[in-house]
Amino acid sequence: MIRHIAMGVLALAAGITSASAQSGALLARGKYLVDTVMTCHNCHTPRGPNGLIMDRALSGGLRFDEPPFDVTAANITSDRETGIGAWSVDDIKKMMTTGVRPNGVPVANVMPTGFYKILTARDLDAIATYVHSLPPVKNKIPAPVYKIALPQTLVPNAQSPANEADLKDKVKRGFYLATIAHCMECHSPLGPKGRDFTRMGAGGFELKGPWGVSVSRNITSSKTKGLGAWTDAEIKRAITQGISHDGSKLKPPMGFEFYAKMTPDDLDAIVAYLRTVPAIE
Repeated sequence: MIRHIAMGVLALAAGITSASAQSGALLARGKYLVDTVMTCHNCHTPRGPNGLIMDRALSGGLRFDEPPFDVTAANITSDRETGIGAWSVDDIKKMMTTGVRPNGVPVANVMPTGFYKILTARDLDAIATYVHSLPPVKNKIPAPVYKIALPQTLVPNAQSPANEADLKDKVKRGFYLATIAHCMECHSPLGPKGRDFTRMGAGGFELKGPWGVSVSRNITSSKTKGLGAWTDAEIKRAITQGISHDGSKLKPPMGFEFYAKMTPDDLDAIVAYLRTVPAIE
């Protein structure tokens, strides 16, 4: 009898340990994606004269005053008054993939929710769980102003969750990572109905901010206008250090400091995918 009880206690302890390990792995994956590939800090963490103010991480900050809207990146910490502390993990997941807040109000499409539809169930859960766990930071953000209704961006071949098995292929994994990193949000030009994905990666989009005005580069496989003549090492250097093929310094808002923390395998996959983007001159 005592032996059976002891075995039961051991089994229970093993189950608790296993569940704790799974929870830890989920939070670690969420933190990795938020801090690197997704570049969430690029918009949602306030900046000072010396860069990101990390003791107020993800409490909001960057303002987007564009013709269709005037919005400031939200406080996504767990503060209940000024952040999203009253949201559930499912609320966060719904907003990320549909662009709709729990109260039914859509977020401005500067938030690249259309790119997040491809997130695997595991990664979506990891991100939402990690964000839900963030310590509260009180930082009231101005209410958004929407001047016209804007549709969610629809990204080709990325309208449903990716299959985990498919991501074992390096190019498919690179496409997945480049999509959730919303690279083509900036590196594709605007057309009369929004982002022109018939010229995906051709660049030419102007980005205004504290850095002045940046014009996104052509990241297609074109050898004259894009990345076709660059080495793999040069592409990685541009992504992680902001240094171009010719040695010149690239400008924000490209999130070099976040991409620098990506794993070598993830960087290799993104480069492999970029090599396949059709050349546009």
